Amino acid sequence: MENIYLLMLVALIGLAIADLVVGVSNDAVNFLNSALGSKVLSFRTIMIVASIGIAVGAVFSSGMMEVARKGIFNPGEFMFSEIMIIFMAVMITDILLLDFFNTLGLPTSTTVSIVFELLGASVAMALIKIGLDNGNFSDLAMYINTSKATQIILGILLSVVVAFSIGALVQWVSRLLLSYNFAAKANWVGSIFGGIALTAITYFILMKGINGTTYAKESFDIIGGMTITDYLEVNVISIIAYSSIFWSLLSYFFITVIKANIYKIIIAVGTFALALAFAGNDLVNFIGVPIAAWQSYEAWMASGLAANEFSMQVLASKVPTPNYLLFAAGVIMVLTLWFSKKAHRVVKTSIDLSEQGETEERFRPNYLSRTLVRAGGNTADLISKILPDSINTFIEKQFIVPQLPAKKVNKADKPAFDVIRASINLMVASILISIATSYKLPLSTTYVTFMVAMGTSLADRAWGSESAVYRVAGVLNVIAGWFGTAIIAFLAAGTIAYLINISELMIAILLFIAIIIMIRHYIRGKSKNDIGIDEGLVLAESSSLQGVIHESAKTIAKLIKRGNKVYNNTIEGLSRQDLSLLDKNNKQINKLSQEVDDLKNKLFYFIRNLDESSLGASNFYINLLGYLQDITQSLEYISKTSHKHINNNHSKLRLSQIRDLIEIDKAMNDLFEEIKISFEKRSFHKMEVILKNKNKVFSLVDDKIEAQISRTRTTEAISPRNTTL
Repeated sequence: MENIYLLMLVALIGLAIADLVVGVSNDAVNFLNSALGSKVLSFRTIMIVASIGIAVGAVFSSGMMEVARKGIFNPGEFMFSEIMIIFMAVMITDILLLDFFNTLGLPTSTTVSIVFELLGASVAMALIKIGLDNGNFSDLAMYINTSKATQIILGILLSVVVAFSIGALVQWVSRLLLSYNFAAKANWVGSIFGGIALTAITYFILMKGINGTTYAKESFDIIGGMTITDYLEVNVISIIAYSSIFWSLLSYFFITVIKANIYKIIIAVGTFALALAFAGNDLVNFIGVPIAAWQSYEAWMASGLAANEFSMQVLASKVPTPNYLLFAAGVIMVLTLWFSKKAHRVVKTSIDLSEQGETEERFRPNYLSRTLVRAGGNTADLISKILPDSINTFIEKQFIVPQLPAKKVNKADKPAFDVIRASINLMVASILISIATSYKLPLSTTYVTFMVAMGTSLADRAWGSESAVYRVAGVLNVIAGWFGTAIIAFLAAGTIAYLINISELMIAILLFIAIIIMIRHYIRGKSKNDIGIDEGLVLAESSSLQGVIHESAKTIAKLIKRGNKVYNNTIEGLSRQDLSLLDKNNKQINKLSQEVDDLKNKLFYFIRNLDESSLGASNFYINLLGYLQDITQSLEYISKTSHKHINNNHSKLRLSQIRDLIEIDKAMNDLFEEIKISFEKRSFHKMEVILKNKNKVFSLVDDKIEAQISRTRTTEAISPRNTTL
């Protein structure tokens, strides 16, 4: 019997490592989006700064491990065997839940997921105990730390509203004072801004960093015999005042003497601070449960009692986490940050929703997003009517975005927003988390950082009339995902705890299912990345006719290659009556059609990018996109008609019909291959040969149509739907 708990402990350690990987992939958005979005620092520099922050924060996170041991449930009410079931259910649920959200590219809260998993599993186990003892539902309060759970839930709800509102307000005031032309302001303006921002961020580092160390609770004579924690909380105003003066003077020195970009320094320090906070605050979400399980196992082994007789009251006492475990966890987190593709995908969601200019919108508008945008627009119009014209004119002037010539800036190098917004994101998030920490209020760093970024985007007018409904829909989707996380985590963990309680064999089955699902998500995510990078259609960005022709050749080659595959799969699916192949084919052609439609939707930006001497390129490009759309619409019609025929179980194609279709398919395949190679190699002199071969294919199709007409007239077995197809 002892072996089963040892095996459970080994499984929990393995799950902890996997959870660190998926957890960092999810939470990288917390500290990377401002630095990556502003493009003021190189990717390598950002990653190094964030890695140092994670490593330092991991070592400082020991005190937070108490949440997993006694924050949600009352450990003294459970036996060792029951606690291990709770911990097992929590870790299996957590890894599957986070991996699911990472695959979708949506940031969710690891704090919320672990809290509600602990709550769900402990409630399920408590109800089982109450049922066995013939108790009442009201007895549940004995097992669950209801006050702490309620505090966490309220903290989550409050952080969403407060972070968005304060982020929007601070950004609006900052932009009103600094405008987009902040670089032309006097040096002292940048110095004061730098002083305030760096004060907020460094105080945040003190609150989140030093408070997590073992030294924070020790008293020192140099600060009047007080502990560091007490000193920081008692002297808040004086620390902030002296820090503001110090950092403002230092910022002025950097700007005037060293000629350094103070905003770069703010963003670097802020990225370090939030990375430190993430590791210090959220590490418990990934390894807190396995460490609590390990400490429980040690205590049980030392007791000599049976697993179902040993009370877990020992978890109620404070037990420090060994530093080597924290360091090892920090190393895994840093490696994940560098190599996880899912981390980059989640960060992209946040940056896209904050984009100052136009970007490819990932989310579709819905009724609620349209209603909110309409209400917001009406409110803005009402306020502008109330305010005097002079004030409205001043405000509009401050929010004028300088128009940079798009053709001179590579799209990949173009920042999503400027350094002012990036600095405000970091500063406001730091202040809010610091305040919550000082009052010992639990909140989600994901919620705070994401909602601050969304609030600053709104205030900075990044959500214009062209993009607002899409961006608001995106934010609503993410928020809905957060609340979905809580509900799913609670129910899933409770269900898994119940299943494990029924049979210990369920542990092996559930672990196997978790591994299979994660591998499947990994393979699907990898193939999705590969298609996006290698085969995606790209808008022409050149400003000359020659350049447009050159860039369009790549798009034509890609479309022909993918179109050929769609046509081949359609004929193969019809021949073999393979409905699953035709299902996949429909998805592929829908995606291809959407990409062509997206290119047409971006025509405005293409035309704006042209030189005055090359306006003829616009007619060429418009006609080209029209032809590409014709191709995809024809393929879409062929694919969907074929799918409908097989899906409705209509009569099979005759062998003679299949032979005709395969002959046409082979001819089309050869023609498509010729076209693809010609455009890939820019061998435009071969066009005359291709056009002749195209006419041969047309003649072949005409011959096959005549053969089908003849077949229809002379063969009774052919049905009307078969003929139509």
